[in-house]
Amino acid sequence: MSELPWWKTSVVYQIYPRSFCDTNGDGVGDLAGIRRHLDHLEWLGVDAVWLSPFYRSPMADFGYDISDYCEVDPLFGTLADFDALVEDAHDRGIRIIVDWVPNHTSDQHPWFVASRSGRDNPKRDWYLWRDPAPGGGPPNNWVAAFTGGPAWTYDEATGQYYLHSFLPEQPDLNWANPEVVEAMHDVLRFWLDRGVDGFRVDVVHLIGKDPDLPDDPEEYLPIPHSGLNHRPETHELLRGIRRLLDSYPGDRMMVGEVYLLDTTMVATYYGSGDELHLAFNFPPLYTPWDAERWRSQIEIVSRELDPIGAWPTWVLSNHDNKRHRTRYGGSEARARAAAVLLLGLRGTPFLYAGEELGLEDAVVPTDRVVDPGGRDGCRAPIPWEPAPPHGWAGADPWLPWPPEPGTRNVVSQREDPASILHLYRRLLAARRRSPALREGDLSLIDAPPGVLAWRRVHQSGDERVLIVNFSADRVTMPRTGLSGLVEVASDGSGEGAPFTGEVGPDQALLIDPRASAS
Repeated sequence: MSELPWWKTSVVYQIYPRSFCDTNGDGVGDLAGIRRHLDHLEWLGVDAVWLSPFYRSPMADFGYDISDYCEVDPLFGTLADFDALVEDAHDRGIRIIVDWVPNHTSDQHPWFVASRSGRDNPKRDWYLWRDPAPGGGPPNNWVAAFTGGPAWTYDEATGQYYLHSFLPEQPDLNWANPEVVEAMHDVLRFWLDRGVDGFRVDVVHLIGKDPDLPDDPEEYLPIPHSGLNHRPETHELLRGIRRLLDSYPGDRMMVGEVYLLDTTMVATYYGSGDELHLAFNFPPLYTPWDAERWRSQIEIVSRELDPIGAWPTWVLSNHDNKRHRTRYGGSEARARAAAVLLLGLRGTPFLYAGEELGLEDAVVPTDRVVDPGGRDGCRAPIPWEPAPPHGWAGADPWLPWPPEPGTRNVVSQREDPASILHLYRRLLAARRRSPALREGDLSLIDAPPGVLAWRRVHQSGDERVLIVNFSADRVTMPRTGLSGLVEVASDGSGEGAPFTGEVGPDQALLIDPRASAS
Protein backbone atom coordinates (compact mmCIF):
# COMPACT_ATOMS: atom_id res chain seq x y z
CA MET A 1 0.00 0.00 0.00
CA SER A 2 1.08 3.56 -0.71
CA GLU A 3 2.13 5.67 2.25
CA LEU A 4 1.16 8.84 0.43
CA PRO A 5 -1.97 10.73 1.54
CA TRP A 6 -5.10 9.81 -0.38
CA TRP A 7 -5.32 13.13 -2.20
CA LYS A 8 -2.03 12.45 -3.97
CA THR A 9 -3.04 9.09 -5.42
CA SER A 10 -6.73 9.80 -6.13
CA VAL A 11 -8.67 10.65 -9.26
CA VAL A 12 -11.19 13.36 -8.35
CA TYR A 13 -14.50 13.74 -10.19
CA GLN A 14 -16.18 17.16 -10.20
CA ILE A 15 -19.97 17.30 -10.07
CA TYR A 16 -21.92 20.46 -10.84
CA PRO A 17 -25.05 19.51 -8.87
CA ARG A 18 -27.55 21.52 -10.94
CA SER A 19 -26.59 19.50 -14.01
CA PHE A 20 -25.98 15.98 -12.74
CA CYS A 21 -29.43 14.43 -12.23
CA ASP A 22 -32.87 15.75 -11.29
CA THR A 23 -35.02 13.41 -9.19
CA ASN A 24 -37.98 15.66 -8.28
CA GLY A 25 -39.05 17.04 -11.65
CA ASP A 26 -38.08 20.69 -11.27
CA GLY A 27 -35.45 20.55 -14.02
CA VAL A 28 -32.55 21.13 -11.63
CA GLY A 29 -30.17 18.41 -10.44
CA ASP A 30 -30.17 17.61 -6.75
CA LEU A 31 -28.28 15.71 -4.04
CA ALA A 32 -30.59 12.74 -4.39
CA GLY A 33 -29.60 12.58 -8.07
CA ILE A 34 -25.93 12.40 -7.13
CA ARG A 35 -26.65 9.69 -4.57
CA ARG A 36 -28.63 7.74 -7.19
CA HIS A 37 -25.59 7.57 -9.46
CA LEU A 38 -22.83 6.75 -6.98
CA ASP A 39 -22.82 3.27 -8.52
CA HIS A 40 -21.71 4.86 -11.81
CA LEU A 41 -18.81 6.59 -10.07
CA GLU A 42 -17.82 3.39 -8.28
CA TRP A 43 -17.98 1.44 -11.57
CA LEU A 44 -15.92 4.12 -13.31
CA GLY A 45 -13.30 3.93 -10.57
CA VAL A 46 -13.03 7.47 -9.21
CA ASP A 47 -11.68 7.93 -5.70
CA ALA A 48 -13.23 11.25 -4.67
CA VAL A 49 -16.02 13.61 -5.69
CA TRP A 50 -15.86 17.40 -5.62
CA LEU A 51 -19.31 18.96 -5.28
CA SER A 52 -19.76 22.48 -6.60
CA PRO A 53 -21.88 24.67 -4.27
CA PHE A 54 -25.20 23.33 -3.02
CA TYR A 55 -25.65 25.90 -0.20
CA ARG A 56 -28.60 28.23 0.28
CA SER A 57 -28.26 30.96 -2.33
CA PRO A 58 -30.26 33.49 -4.36
CA MET A 59 -28.40 31.99 -7.36
CA ALA A 60 -27.15 35.24 -8.90
CA ASP A 61 -23.97 33.24 -9.63
CA PHE A 62 -25.63 29.81 -9.32
CA GLY A 63 -24.48 29.03 -5.82
CA TYR A 64 -21.23 30.95 -5.62
CA ASP A 65 -23.26 33.69 -3.93
CA ILE A 66 -24.00 32.05 -0.58
CA SER A 67 -26.63 33.31 1.86
CA ASP A 68 -26.13 30.47 4.38
CA TYR A 69 -22.89 28.45 4.44
CA CYS A 70 -24.36 25.83 6.77
CA GLU A 71 -27.59 24.97 5.00
CA VAL A 72 -28.49 23.14 1.79
CA ASP A 73 -30.54 25.13 -0.69
CA PRO A 74 -34.01 23.58 -1.05
CA LEU A 75 -33.35 23.25 -4.80
CA PHE A 76 -30.83 20.54 -3.95
CA GLY A 77 -32.45 18.93 -0.93
CA THR A 78 -31.74 18.97 2.79
CA LEU A 79 -28.89 18.47 5.23
CA ALA A 80 -30.25 14.95 5.76
CA ASP A 81 -29.84 14.35 2.01
CA PHE A 82 -26.27 15.57 2.24
CA ASP A 83 -25.50 13.32 5.21
CA ALA A 84 -26.96 10.33 3.38
CA LEU A 85 -24.85 11.14 0.31
CA VAL A 86 -21.66 11.29 2.38
CA GLU A 87 -22.48 8.01 4.11
CA ASP A 88 -23.27 6.20 0.86
CA ALA A 89 -20.16 7.58 -0.85
CA HIS A 90 -17.94 6.55 2.03
CA ASP A 91 -19.48 3.07 1.99
CA ARG A 92 -18.21 2.81 -1.61
CA GLY A 93 -14.76 4.11 -0.74
CA ILE A 94 -15.45 7.47 -2.40
CA ARG A 95 -14.40 10.61 -0.53
CA ILE A 96 -16.35 13.87 -0.59
CA ILE A 97 -14.82 17.30 -1.25
CA VAL A 98 -17.13 20.31 -1.01
CA ASP A 99 -16.76 23.75 -2.50
CA TRP A 100 -16.01 26.51 0.00
CA VAL A 101 -16.35 30.15 -1.07
CA PRO A 102 -14.38 32.26 1.41
CA ASN A 103 -13.83 35.49 -0.54
CA HIS A 104 -17.43 36.69 -0.76
CA THR A 105 -20.97 36.02 0.34
CA SER A 106 -24.33 36.83 -1.18
CA ASP A 107 -25.61 40.34 -0.59
CA GLN A 108 -28.56 38.55 1.04
CA HIS A 109 -26.38 36.83 3.65
CA PRO A 110 -27.40 38.03 7.15
CA TRP A 111 -23.83 39.20 7.71
CA PHE A 112 -24.00 41.61 4.77
CA VAL A 113 -27.56 42.68 5.53
CA ALA A 114 -26.31 43.73 8.97
CA SER A 115 -23.15 45.30 7.58
CA ARG A 116 -25.16 47.36 5.11
CA SER A 117 -27.65 48.55 7.72
CA GLY A 118 -25.41 51.31 9.10
CA ARG A 119 -21.84 52.48 9.56
CA ASP A 120 -22.02 51.74 13.27
CA ASN A 121 -23.26 48.16 12.89
CA PRO A 122 -20.92 45.62 14.59
CA LYS A 123 -20.60 43.76 11.28
CA ARG A 124 -19.79 46.84 9.21
CA ASP A 125 -16.11 45.87 9.12
CA TRP A 126 -16.90 42.29 8.05
CA TYR A 127 -16.91 43.65 4.47
CA LEU A 128 -14.79 46.22 2.65
CA TRP A 129 -16.46 49.63 2.73
CA ARG A 130 -14.77 52.81 1.57
CA ASP A 131 -15.65 56.43 1.02
CA PRO A 132 -15.86 57.71 -2.56
CA ALA A 133 -12.66 58.85 -4.20
CA PRO A 134 -11.84 62.57 -4.01
CA GLY A 135 -14.18 64.20 -6.46
CA GLY A 136 -16.55 61.21 -6.32
CA GLY A 137 -16.57 57.78 -7.92
CA PRO A 138 -15.22 54.39 -6.82
CA PRO A 139 -12.34 54.24 -4.32
CA ASN A 140 -9.94 52.67 -6.86
CA ASN A 141 -9.78 51.37 -10.43
CA TRP A 142 -10.33 47.67 -9.71
CA VAL A 143 -12.40 45.86 -12.32
CA ALA A 144 -15.04 43.25 -11.43
CA ALA A 145 -15.17 39.86 -13.11
CA PHE A 146 -18.26 39.10 -15.23
CA THR A 147 -19.39 42.73 -15.51
CA GLY A 148 -16.17 44.39 -16.68
CA GLY A 149 -17.19 47.46 -14.69
CA PRO A 150 -15.95 48.82 -11.38
CA ALA A 151 -15.50 46.34 -8.54
CA TRP A 152 -17.40 48.76 -6.30
CA THR A 153 -21.07 49.51 -5.79
CA TYR A 154 -22.30 52.67 -4.09
CA ASP A 155 -24.73 52.29 -1.20
CA GLU A 156 -26.97 55.35 -1.04
CA ALA A 157 -28.15 54.66 2.50
CA THR A 158 -24.69 54.82 4.09
CA GLY A 159 -22.81 56.91 1.54
CA GLN A 160 -20.00 54.42 0.96
CA TYR A 161 -18.94 51.90 -1.67
CA TYR A 162 -18.55 48.18 -0.99
CA LEU A 163 -16.07 45.94 -2.80
CA HIS A 164 -17.20 43.02 -4.96
CA SER A 165 -14.58 41.28 -7.06
CA PHE A 166 -17.39 39.58 -8.99
CA LEU A 167 -21.08 40.54 -9.22
CA PRO A 168 -22.53 43.35 -7.07
CA GLU A 169 -24.55 40.57 -5.43
CA GLN A 170 -21.26 39.06 -4.18
CA PRO A 171 -19.66 41.47 -1.66
CA ASP A 172 -16.11 40.61 -0.59
CA LEU A 173 -15.51 39.62 3.02
CA ASN A 174 -12.83 41.43 5.01
CA TRP A 175 -10.42 38.69 6.07
CA ALA A 176 -8.32 41.27 7.93
CA ASN A 177 -11.05 41.17 10.58
CA PRO A 178 -10.38 38.33 13.08
CA GLU A 179 -14.13 37.88 13.59
CA VAL A 180 -14.51 37.02 9.91
CA VAL A 181 -11.65 34.54 10.14
CA GLU A 182 -13.23 32.80 13.12
CA ALA A 183 -16.68 32.76 11.53
CA MET A 184 -15.31 31.17 8.37
CA HIS A 185 -13.32 28.66 10.41
CA ASP A 186 -16.61 27.74 12.06
CA VAL A 187 -18.04 27.04 8.60
CA LEU A 188 -15.19 24.63 7.94
CA ARG A 189 -15.73 22.93 11.29
CA PHE A 190 -19.44 22.50 10.50
CA TRP A 191 -18.71 20.49 7.35
CA LEU A 192 -15.68 18.68 8.74
CA ASP A 193 -17.85 17.50 11.64
CA ARG A 194 -20.32 16.15 9.05
CA GLY A 195 -17.57 13.98 7.61
CA VAL A 196 -16.37 15.79 4.50
CA ASP A 197 -12.88 14.84 3.43
CA GLY A 198 -11.78 18.17 2.04
CA PHE A 199 -12.55 21.47 0.38
CA ARG A 200 -12.14 23.02 -3.02
CA VAL A 201 -11.46 26.64 -2.07
CA ASP A 202 -12.88 29.19 -4.48
CA VAL A 203 -10.53 32.02 -5.64
CA VAL A 204 -8.45 31.49 -2.51
CA HIS A 205 -5.72 33.91 -3.64
CA LEU A 206 -8.20 36.79 -3.18
CA ILE A 207 -8.83 36.57 0.55
CA GLY A 208 -5.78 38.62 1.56
CA LYS A 209 -5.83 42.16 0.21
CA ASP A 210 -3.52 45.16 0.37
CA PRO A 211 -5.04 47.24 3.19
CA ASP A 212 -4.38 50.43 1.20
CA LEU A 213 -6.43 49.10 -1.76
CA PRO A 214 -4.17 50.83 -4.32
CA ASP A 215 -5.06 51.14 -8.00
CA ASP A 216 -4.10 48.24 -10.26
CA PRO A 217 -1.42 49.18 -12.81
CA GLU A 218 -2.98 50.75 -15.89
CA GLU A 219 -1.18 48.33 -18.21
CA TYR A 220 -3.12 45.41 -16.69
CA LEU A 221 -6.57 46.89 -17.16
CA PRO A 222 -9.23 45.75 -18.00
CA ILE A 223 -8.15 42.47 -16.37
CA PRO A 224 -10.43 41.86 -13.35
CA HIS A 225 -8.72 42.35 -10.02
CA SER A 226 -9.48 38.71 -9.22
CA GLY A 227 -6.79 37.77 -11.76
CA LEU A 228 -4.19 40.15 -10.32
CA ASN A 229 -4.47 39.91 -6.52
CA HIS A 230 -1.33 38.24 -5.13
CA ARG A 231 -0.67 39.28 -1.55
CA PRO A 232 1.46 38.06 1.38
CA GLU A 233 -1.52 38.46 3.72
CA THR A 234 -3.15 35.46 2.07
CA HIS A 235 -0.42 33.06 3.13
CA GLU A 236 -0.80 33.59 6.87
CA LEU A 237 -4.55 33.13 6.47
CA LEU A 238 -3.94 29.88 4.60
CA ARG A 239 -1.62 28.63 7.32
CA GLY A 240 -4.39 29.19 9.85
CA ILE A 241 -6.85 27.22 7.72
CA ARG A 242 -4.29 24.44 7.27
CA ARG A 243 -3.78 24.18 11.03
CA LEU A 244 -7.51 23.75 11.43
CA LEU A 245 -7.67 20.97 8.81
CA ASP A 246 -4.64 19.24 10.30
CA SER A 247 -6.39 19.13 13.68
CA TYR A 248 -8.92 16.66 12.23
CA PRO A 249 -8.13 12.99 11.62
CA GLY A 250 -8.10 11.33 8.21
CA ASP A 251 -5.91 13.55 6.01
CA ARG A 252 -8.53 16.27 5.47
CA MET A 253 -7.36 18.42 2.58
CA MET A 254 -7.93 21.57 0.55
CA VAL A 255 -7.32 22.26 -3.11
CA GLY A 256 -7.26 25.93 -3.97
CA GLU A 257 -8.48 27.74 -7.05
CA VAL A 258 -5.49 30.02 -7.59
CA TYR A 259 -6.55 31.90 -10.69
CA LEU A 260 -3.18 33.48 -11.38
CA LEU A 261 -1.96 32.44 -14.82
CA ASP A 262 1.63 32.03 -13.72
CA THR A 263 2.79 28.70 -12.28
CA THR A 264 5.57 30.47 -10.38
CA MET A 265 2.94 32.40 -8.42
CA VAL A 266 0.71 29.35 -7.98
CA ALA A 267 3.61 27.45 -6.40
CA THR A 268 3.81 29.94 -3.52
CA TYR A 269 0.35 28.90 -2.28
CA TYR A 270 1.68 25.51 -1.21
CA GLY A 271 3.84 27.36 1.32
CA SER A 272 6.36 25.08 3.00
CA GLY A 273 3.89 22.23 3.06
CA ASP A 274 1.79 24.28 5.49
CA GLU A 275 -0.70 26.04 3.18
CA LEU A 276 -2.69 24.43 0.35
CA HIS A 277 -2.37 20.68 -0.11
CA LEU A 278 -3.07 21.12 -3.83
CA ALA A 279 -3.46 24.14 -6.09
CA PHE A 280 -5.18 24.32 -9.45
CA ASN A 281 -2.73 25.58 -12.07
CA PHE A 282 -4.63 26.95 -15.05
CA PRO A 283 -2.02 27.46 -17.82
CA PRO A 284 -2.19 23.78 -18.88
CA LEU A 285 -5.98 23.96 -19.16
CA TYR A 286 -5.59 26.87 -21.58
CA THR A 287 -2.86 25.13 -23.58
CA PRO A 288 -3.95 24.19 -27.13
CA TRP A 289 -3.68 20.69 -28.61
CA ASP A 290 0.03 20.97 -29.39
CA ALA A 291 2.85 18.66 -28.34
CA GLU A 292 5.51 21.30 -27.83
CA ARG A 293 3.22 23.56 -25.84
CA TRP A 294 2.27 20.65 -23.59
CA ARG A 295 5.90 19.61 -23.19
CA SER A 296 6.66 23.15 -22.06
CA GLN A 297 3.85 23.09 -19.50
CA ILE A 298 5.03 19.79 -18.04
CA GLU A 299 8.57 21.17 -17.77
CA ILE A 300 7.34 24.37 -16.08
CA VAL A 301 5.27 22.44 -13.53
CA SER A 302 8.21 20.18 -12.73
CA ARG A 303 10.61 23.12 -12.46
CA GLU A 304 8.36 25.13 -10.13
CA LEU A 305 6.81 22.43 -7.96
CA ASP A 306 9.36 19.63 -7.61
CA PRO A 307 11.99 21.68 -5.71
CA ILE A 308 9.47 22.66 -3.03
CA GLY A 309 7.94 19.19 -2.75
CA ALA A 310 4.56 20.37 -4.04
CA TRP A 311 2.19 17.92 -5.74
CA PRO A 312 0.68 19.04 -9.08
CA THR A 313 -2.92 18.98 -10.21
CA TRP A 314 -4.07 18.49 -13.81
CA VAL A 315 -7.43 19.58 -15.21
CA LEU A 316 -8.77 19.71 -18.77
CA SER A 317 -12.39 20.76 -18.14
CA ASN A 318 -14.49 22.33 -15.40
CA HIS A 319 -17.66 24.35 -14.81
CA ASP A 320 -15.96 27.65 -15.75
CA ASN A 321 -14.45 26.78 -19.14
CA LYS A 322 -15.46 25.23 -22.43
CA ARG A 323 -15.13 21.45 -22.35
CA HIS A 324 -11.81 20.29 -23.72
CA ARG A 325 -13.37 18.31 -26.55
CA THR A 326 -14.99 21.55 -27.73
CA ARG A 327 -11.72 23.46 -27.33
CA TYR A 328 -9.82 20.77 -29.21
CA GLY A 329 -12.00 21.11 -32.29
CA GLY A 330 -14.78 18.64 -31.45
CA SER A 331 -12.68 15.58 -32.29
CA GLU A 332 -13.48 12.47 -30.28
CA ALA A 333 -10.06 11.06 -31.19
CA ARG A 334 -8.42 14.05 -29.52
CA ALA A 335 -10.73 13.78 -26.52
CA ARG A 336 -9.71 10.14 -26.15
CA ALA A 337 -6.01 10.93 -26.45
CA ALA A 338 -6.46 13.76 -23.94
CA ALA A 339 -7.82 11.25 -21.42
CA VAL A 340 -4.56 9.30 -21.65
CA LEU A 341 -2.60 12.54 -21.33
CA LEU A 342 -4.49 13.69 -18.23
CA LEU A 343 -4.46 10.35 -16.42
CA GLY A 344 -0.83 9.62 -17.22
CA LEU A 345 0.78 12.75 -15.79
CA ARG A 346 2.40 12.99 -12.37
CA GLY A 347 -0.07 14.57 -9.98
CA THR A 348 -3.73 14.48 -9.05
CA PRO A 349 -6.10 14.50 -12.05
CA PHE A 350 -9.53 16.12 -11.83
CA LEU A 351 -12.27 14.91 -14.18
CA TYR A 352 -15.36 16.99 -14.91
CA ALA A 353 -18.65 15.11 -15.00
CA GLY A 354 -19.47 14.20 -18.60
CA GLU A 355 -15.96 14.18 -19.98
CA GLU A 356 -16.03 10.40 -19.60
CA LEU A 357 -18.85 10.51 -22.17
CA GLY A 358 -16.88 12.69 -24.55
CA LEU A 359 -19.41 15.51 -24.17
CA GLU A 360 -19.11 18.79 -25.99
CA ASP A 361 -20.57 22.11 -24.89
CA ALA A 362 -24.27 22.58 -25.46
CA VAL A 363 -25.47 25.15 -27.96
CA VAL A 364 -27.49 27.53 -25.80
CA PRO A 365 -30.02 29.77 -27.58
CA THR A 366 -29.99 33.42 -26.62
CA ASP A 367 -33.32 33.13 -24.83
CA ARG A 368 -31.94 30.37 -22.57
CA VAL A 369 -28.68 32.06 -21.54
CA VAL A 370 -28.64 32.44 -17.77
CA ASP A 371 -25.02 32.66 -16.60
CA PRO A 372 -23.49 36.13 -16.11
CA GLY A 373 -20.08 34.73 -17.06
CA GLY A 374 -21.12 33.04 -20.32
CA ARG A 375 -20.42 29.52 -19.05
CA ASP A 376 -23.75 27.84 -19.80
CA GLY A 377 -22.46 25.54 -22.55
CA CYS A 378 -20.12 23.55 -20.33
CA ARG A 379 -22.79 23.24 -17.64
CA ALA A 380 -25.32 21.37 -19.77
CA PRO A 381 -27.10 18.45 -18.04
CA ILE A 382 -25.64 14.95 -18.00
CA PRO A 383 -27.64 12.42 -20.09
CA TRP A 384 -28.05 9.07 -18.33
CA GLU A 385 -30.39 7.20 -20.72
CA PRO A 386 -30.90 7.21 -24.53
CA ALA A 387 -34.52 8.41 -24.63
CA PRO A 388 -35.75 11.79 -23.37
CA PRO A 389 -35.80 12.90 -20.59
CA HIS A 390 -32.45 11.02 -20.51
CA GLY A 391 -32.80 9.70 -16.96
CA TRP A 392 -33.99 12.99 -15.47
CA ALA A 393 -37.32 13.26 -13.68
CA GLY A 394 -39.33 14.71 -16.54
CA ALA A 395 -39.23 18.50 -16.68
CA ASP A 396 -37.10 20.28 -19.26
CA PRO A 397 -33.69 20.76 -17.62
CA TRP A 398 -32.52 24.21 -16.67
CA LEU A 399 -30.18 24.23 -19.70
CA PRO A 400 -30.36 22.47 -23.09
CA TRP A 401 -28.86 19.00 -23.51
CA PRO A 402 -25.34 18.70 -24.93
CA PRO A 403 -25.01 17.36 -28.50
CA GLU A 404 -26.00 13.74 -29.22
CA PRO A 405 -27.65 12.87 -25.89
CA GLY A 406 -29.29 9.84 -27.53
CA THR A 407 -25.88 8.18 -27.92
CA ARG A 408 -23.65 10.15 -25.55
CA ASN A 409 -25.31 8.91 -22.41
CA VAL A 410 -24.21 6.53 -19.69
CA VAL A 411 -26.47 3.59 -20.57
CA SER A 412 -25.54 3.56 -24.27
CA GLN A 413 -21.84 3.92 -23.62
CA ARG A 414 -21.77 1.26 -20.91
CA GLU A 415 -23.25 -1.15 -23.44
CA ASP A 416 -20.48 -0.35 -25.94
CA PRO A 417 -17.05 -1.70 -24.92
CA ALA A 418 -15.43 0.53 -27.56
CA SER A 419 -16.89 3.74 -26.07
CA ILE A 420 -14.90 6.57 -24.54
CA LEU A 421 -16.58 5.75 -21.22
CA HIS A 422 -14.93 2.32 -21.22
CA LEU A 423 -11.63 3.99 -22.15
CA TYR A 424 -11.81 6.12 -19.01
CA ARG A 425 -12.65 3.04 -16.95
CA ARG A 426 -9.65 1.16 -18.36
CA LEU A 427 -7.37 4.11 -17.65
CA LEU A 428 -8.55 4.44 -14.07
CA ALA A 429 -8.09 0.70 -13.56
CA ALA A 430 -4.56 0.97 -14.98
CA ARG A 431 -3.76 3.74 -12.48
CA ARG A 432 -4.95 1.57 -9.60
CA ARG A 433 -2.74 -1.30 -10.78
CA SER A 434 0.36 0.80 -11.29
CA PRO A 435 2.31 2.54 -8.51
CA ALA A 436 4.28 4.26 -11.29
CA LEU A 437 1.13 5.97 -12.61
CA ARG A 438 -0.21 6.90 -9.19
CA GLU A 439 2.94 8.26 -7.62
CA GLY A 440 6.03 7.60 -9.74
CA ASP A 441 8.51 10.08 -11.12
CA LEU A 442 8.09 11.53 -14.61
CA SER A 443 10.79 11.99 -17.23
CA LEU A 444 10.21 13.19 -20.78
CA ILE A 445 11.38 11.03 -23.69
CA ASP A 446 12.65 12.21 -27.06
CA ALA A 447 9.94 11.87 -29.67
CA PRO A 448 9.27 12.94 -33.27
CA PRO A 449 7.74 16.39 -33.90
CA GLY A 450 4.10 16.51 -32.89
CA VAL A 451 4.51 13.72 -30.34
CA LEU A 452 4.85 13.90 -26.56
CA ALA A 453 6.25 10.90 -24.69
CA TRP A 454 7.24 10.33 -21.10
CA ARG A 455 8.20 7.60 -18.68
CA ARG A 456 6.74 7.02 -15.19
CA VAL A 457 8.93 5.05 -12.79
CA HIS A 458 8.25 3.97 -9.21
CA GLN A 459 10.88 2.99 -6.65
CA SER A 460 9.34 -0.49 -6.54
CA GLY A 461 10.51 -1.02 -10.12
CA ASP A 462 7.06 -0.52 -11.65
CA GLU A 463 7.25 1.47 -14.86
CA ARG A 464 4.98 2.81 -17.63
CA VAL A 465 5.58 4.69 -20.87
CA LEU A 466 3.01 7.08 -22.34
CA ILE A 467 2.93 8.41 -25.89
CA VAL A 468 0.50 11.04 -27.20
CA ASN A 469 0.48 11.87 -30.90
CA PHE A 470 -0.91 15.39 -31.23
CA SER A 471 -0.44 15.36 -35.01
CA ALA A 472 -2.64 14.28 -37.90
CA ASP A 473 0.07 11.92 -39.18
CA ARG A 474 1.03 8.36 -38.30
CA VAL A 475 4.46 8.43 -36.68
CA THR A 476 7.17 5.91 -35.87
CA MET A 477 8.82 6.19 -32.47
CA PRO A 478 12.52 5.54 -31.98
CA ARG A 479 12.75 1.94 -30.77
CA THR A 480 15.52 2.50 -28.24
CA GLY A 481 14.16 1.47 -24.88
CA LEU A 482 10.57 1.41 -26.12
CA SER A 483 9.16 -2.08 -26.00
CA GLY A 484 6.53 -3.94 -24.07
CA LEU A 485 2.78 -4.42 -24.29
CA VAL A 486 0.14 -1.83 -25.06
CA GLU A 487 -1.89 -1.70 -21.87
CA VAL A 488 -4.35 0.98 -23.01
CA ALA A 489 -4.81 2.60 -26.42
CA SER A 490 -7.00 5.68 -26.79
CA ASP A 491 -8.82 4.04 -29.71
CA GLY A 492 -8.63 0.52 -28.24
CA SER A 493 -6.47 -0.83 -31.05
CA GLY A 494 -3.63 -3.21 -30.22
CA GLU A 495 -4.33 -3.47 -26.51
CA GLY A 496 -2.58 -6.50 -25.05
CA ALA A 497 -0.25 -6.77 -28.06
CA PRO A 498 3.42 -5.79 -28.32
CA PHE A 499 4.08 -2.14 -29.11
CA THR A 500 5.02 -1.90 -32.80
CA GLY A 501 6.58 1.56 -32.65
CA GLU A 502 3.71 3.04 -34.67
CA VAL A 503 1.37 5.66 -33.25
CA GLY A 504 -1.69 6.75 -35.22
CA PRO A 505 -3.00 10.30 -35.71
CA ASP A 506 -4.40 11.76 -32.48
CA GLN A 507 -3.72 8.43 -30.79
CA ALA A 508 -2.31 7.92 -27.31
CA LEU A 509 -0.82 4.77 -25.81
CA LEU A 510 -0.06 3.50 -22.33
CA ILE A 511 2.69 0.89 -22.52
CA ASP A 512 3.91 -1.53 -19.87
CA PRO A 513 7.57 -1.89 -20.83
CA ARG A 514 8.14 -4.80 -18.42
CA ALA A 515 5.32 -6.92 -19.76
CA SER A 516 5.72 -9.44 -22.55
CA ALA A 517 3.35 -11.50 -24.63
CA SER A 518 2.49 -14.83 -23.05
